[in-house]
Amino acid sequence: MHRRKGDYGIDGDFEKISAGWVLTGVAAILVALVVATVWTLAAGLLITGVIIGVLTLAFMFFQGTYLWTTLIGKFRVWARILGNLRLRGDEQVLDLGCGRGALLLTVAQLLPRGRAVGIDLWTADQSGNSPEATLRNADLEGVADRIELHTGDITTRLPFADNTFDLILSSLVVHNIPSAEGRRAAIDEAVRVLRPGGRIVIADLLHTARYATRLQELGLTDIHRRNLGPHMWWGSPLLATRLVTATKPT
Repeated sequence: MHRRKGDYGIDGDFEKISAGWVLTGVAAILVALVVATVWTLAAGLLITGVIIGVLTLAFMFFQGTYLWTTLIGKFRVWARILGNLRLRGDEQVLDLGCGRGALLLTVAQLLPRGRAVGIDLWTADQSGNSPEATLRNADLEGVADRIELHTGDITTRLPFADNTFDLILSSLVVHNIPSAEGRRAAIDEAVRVLRPGGRIVIADLLHTARYATRLQELGLTDIHRRNLGPHMWWGSPLLATRLVTATKPT
């Protein structure tokens, strides 16, 4: 796996509370739980101490798994997914909701003769999310000449012609669209700009079965949906990421 040089932040909603304050709060809760566990056990409150201890371990597992996924796991999983696509290196690729470029720049490294295009609204679903941060990361990764960025809403008409891209990617973006109509519109637009014979690859937490159904309704083939495993658990197996893949007929 390519060693990352950029700063890709932490996934989460930091619109109202910054990532720094969230991490501070998590640390404070963990310290409080540990202190409470030790104090109750020292006081002879065995059952209470065991209960708090179990809660402490569960909290540590949730936070540890989340941090692993956002800092390491998602990069390993996407490296494997992209490797399995066996790209030629001259493809035109679109990343829906590219954020700070974790996926966009990873695929750009596989496109010495191609181009990776990212589109985003640059909302606070990642710490420090902005096009400037993405461009800095592109410079650090040595792929600035292979990418371009657009600001736009993926639920409205994308600023690209029909049948433009060989591959469309999206990672943990579409589920953030609040309405079913908006999510369906995003899928429809992705298919519109995908070339015949092109592939679409969407990883998400929710609604993936509906994505697969919509892709089938739009006539795509070779549709698959699967769980991406522990490296993309967002705190627990109940928050697992699933992958939907499909091909547009020629």
